Amino acid sequence: MSNNKETNNPFDIFIRGARKGFTLATQNLLPNVLMAYTLAELLRILGIMAFLGNLFAPAMALFGLPGESVTILLTAWLSYSAGIGVAVNLLSNNTIDMIQVTILAPALLLMGSQIQYMGRLLGVVEVPKKYWPMLMTISVVNALISMVIMKAFVYYQDNRIL
Repeated sequence: MSNNKETNNPFDIFIRGARKGFTLATQNLLPNVLMAYTLAELLRILGIMAFLGNLFAPAMALFGLPGESVTILLTAWLSYSAGIGVAVNLLSNNTIDMIQVTILAPALLLMGSQIQYMGRLLGVVEVPKKYWPMLMTISVVNALISMVIMKAFVYYQDNRIL
């Protein structure tokens, strides 16, 4: 058997998968997270984060979140991993806490990377463009509903008014 030939040995399959996962993490995900973390820090330093926080505070308060957390949702809409980077930045600056991350987590999953997926998925399978806004809106509405449910769940579990 040649060394270049792939085998069905479970150990070899695991090693191939681990290499692919490492490559994906270091070449795709990590740069997005670092870029988003840096961008969030830059927005904070320039005062734009505070401006957005004040602007969106009433809307985000409905979910028990500070106004600045809207940047997590907006960034995640562009790139899920970038949204995680912004969330980590806000968490490390004590702008949000772990309870608030819990409220945001399902929303990130439900609406994450939609802009990227429009071309990659909807375009490839030739979904008529007239349906794209409806599909995007459904995901955003689902994300908002998930934050309401998570706020209620956290309140019930933690007996904490957010």
